[in-house]
Order: sequence, then C-alpha cells, then structure tokens
Amino acid sequence: MAGYLVTYDVDTTTPAGERRLREVARLCEGHGLRVQYSVFELTIEPGQLVRFIARLQRTMDDHLDSVRIYKLSEPPVALGRRRPDETSRGALVW
Repeated sequence: MAGYLVTYDVDTTTPAGERRLREVARLCEGHGLRVQYSVFELTIEPGQLVRFIARLQRTMDDHLDSVRIYKLSEPPVALGRRRPDETSRGALVW
C-alpha cells in the first residue's frame, strides 16, 4: 500500500457546488484520514486508487473544482495538534 495526500478546492457558490463538496469529502473520508479541512492522508492499494480517482472525476466539475493527489514517499512532519493515530504511523512530531 502507498500513502497519498489528497487536497481539494470545490467551488461552493451554488447549491450544486455545496453538494459536490460534501461528496468529495465523503469519498475522501471513506479512504483516509482528514488532516485539515480539505486535506486527507490516504493509505490505499493501487487498484483502489484508480477507483477512487474515477469516482472523484464523476463527482467534480472540471471547470470549477480542483483536486490534487500527491504520492508520499515518507511519513509527514507533523506540527501542532496530533491525531490519535500519528505516533503509530511514524509521523515526525517536533
């Protein structure tokens, strides 16, 4: 399994945008842990990642929304408030 960082910015100026935002957040919550409002850390198999991306593409509006997925090569350096699982995942906390 590989680690990924998912960030998103969904246009919420319309009710449809608000629905897309909720759906993108729900998809991310189903696959990872929220680390900030629009940022998730995922640990996921390659096949699951392909399906996850396909669902995101069906949900988002390509002209208004933005989703970025970054592959993580190392555990993150975490500053500030910790999540309960961070010490078990090896995050570096200063």
